[in-house]
Amino acid sequence: MTRTALTTLLVANRGEIACRVMRTAKALGLTTVAVHSATDRDARHSREADIRVDLGGAKAADSYLDIDKLLAAAKASGAQAIHPGYGFLSENAGFARAIEQAGLIFLGPPASAIDAMGSKSAAKALMEKAGVPLVPGYHGEAQDLETFRAAAEKIGYPVLLKATAGGGGKGMKVVESESQLAEALASAQREAQSSFGDARMLVEKYVLKPRHVEIQVFADQHGNCLYLNERDCSIQRRHQKVVEEAPAPGLSSAQRRAMGEAAVKAAQAIGYVGAGTVEFLLDARGEFFFMEMNTRLQVEHPVTEAITGLDLVAWQIRVACGEALPITQEQVPLNGHAIEVRLYAEDPANDFLPATGNLVLYRESAPGEGRRVDSGVSEGDNVSPFYDPMLGKLIAWGQTREQARLRLLAMLDEFAIGGLKTNIAFLRRILAHPAFADAELDTGFIPRYQEQLLPAPQPLPAQFWQAAAEAYIQSQPLAPRPDDRFSPWAANSGFRAGMPAHINLHLNCNGQTEALSLSHTAPSTLKLAGEHLQVEDNGLRLRHLAVRRGDTLYLQWDGELHAVTRYDPIAEADASHSHQGGLSAPMNGSIVRVLVEVGQTVEAGAQLVVLEAMKMEHSIRAAQAGTVKALFCQEGDMVSDGAVLVELEES
Repeated sequence: MTRTALTTLLVANRGEIACRVMRTAKALGLTTVAVHSATDRDARHSREADIRVDLGGAKAADSYLDIDKLLAAAKASGAQAIHPGYGFLSENAGFARAIEQAGLIFLGPPASAIDAMGSKSAAKALMEKAGVPLVPGYHGEAQDLETFRAAAEKIGYPVLLKATAGGGGKGMKVVESESQLAEALASAQREAQSSFGDARMLVEKYVLKPRHVEIQVFADQHGNCLYLNERDCSIQRRHQKVVEEAPAPGLSSAQRRAMGEAAVKAAQAIGYVGAGTVEFLLDARGEFFFMEMNTRLQVEHPVTEAITGLDLVAWQIRVACGEALPITQEQVPLNGHAIEVRLYAEDPANDFLPATGNLVLYRESAPGEGRRVDSGVSEGDNVSPFYDPMLGKLIAWGQTREQARLRLLAMLDEFAIGGLKTNIAFLRRILAHPAFADAELDTGFIPRYQEQLLPAPQPLPAQFWQAAAEAYIQSQPLAPRPDDRFSPWAANSGFRAGMPAHINLHLNCNGQTEALSLSHTAPSTLKLAGEHLQVEDNGLRLRHLAVRRGDTLYLQWDGELHAVTRYDPIAEADASHSHQGGLSAPMNGSIVRVLVEVGQTVEAGAQLVVLEAMKMEHSIRAAQAGTVKALFCQEGDMVSDGAVLVELEES
């Protein structure tokens, strides 16, 4: 086969995957092209590209999902190839076909392979024909409620609704009983249509206590195909992976070979080319069941790169240009262990709701052996409600699983993000949990240990408030007199002539408030040095990150970064008036459904408004029975975090 010359690569994606693909492309000497929406004009992936093309629009449908705009961008920039990343159009056969018809190179499988495996229903039918064990389910064409009701009854509850064209937890709902089916199906179909442009669903038995083990496959245009070991992705929340590792703990070489060979057969059966992943459910008895095939590069591909020493994006580029795979199955390395965590802008304590806002503070962990950070943001960037809330990934490698785990914990301790909520502390609790350390993994891990992983908020200790007060005062910018910059009246120490230094202040942190009084009559055991607060106690000296941004102090304490602000209690009391019984937006987003009218009587738990943010739907429900007194939104509105949507008068 003739090798194709490639000099310019367009990445039809955003965020960390766009940055990661461009990093390898640049290392290979290629010119990189970024596309961006109006919202992402100054995003990191746009800034790092050699050439960037403005697609306009804000929502994905008007930018990253617009095939005509992407092809026009490739033509305008002179790109000969397009890398789809993951998500968006990465598993869209129409996109792959349009690229091929335009005479460009698609860094993914042929459109026919995406057609065969891009639909979960078609993929399961193909695997059934090949004799691969399947989880009981319905994967047919009929999509009406009665068909799903009959199928669920036959399968037996609980069941799992899944978008046939999707992934990443979008359009996926667990249904515990028949009474939940209609609402769950409608919501899942809307999510699937919004994320993938395809509302078709399948339903299957919800397997209890399974492990999620996937095989990385790679095929070239010469008929060669191999598997690059496996990954365990069992730690999930809301059906989306949170922690991934390679190799899968406890998997025998015989199991690895059996699953790997099955994955290769699946890829070869559809004429696959490039990087792909075949996902399996592995039960406690060691039996595995085919779930789906993702015809793209996975989010978790770095752990495979870490244990093999291979660059999968470089392989994608070379295979797409006609080169053969450089090694055979027997030559595939498996060295050490790697663990990856996904860093999200979200609030784990509030059902993992996505968070939006400005990254007023963003510090990554220090580089070093066995440490890798794939991120798509920088300090000062805005996180919008239009896209997935993942900020990046932290990957640690070690000779053993325990070494990798400890390295990753250290990396999380060094990370600091301020301006919006993240899951950093939640990730740390997972990695530090004894069950995770013992590799007791399955998809029910997070719900089973929810009390330890998502503990109820506890009052902050007196030591924290004292440290916060000292750090807040010592970090306060000075306002020197223009005629005397050494004047004591400009200092923030509370100095008063003839009297002890004394400062009163009220602080707020995580909704908790504290009134403090600092009296500096003796040398303090709390001293701010640069961006660290030194705390001395009986000869023991500790350091806590303490970074000031405007009126907010970010103080690291017991593995968490806390935002501390000063407030005026009298002003707070005056500003506390709000809509009585008001139900507000939990985040920035768009209103997709308004299900009630003014004057309507509703029961407790009734669905009132549906908000879409970051490609997921979130229901606003009545906390108690009552009557809708006022509506402050309509379908299509963009609303801000905290905006009152419905005023409900309690019965």
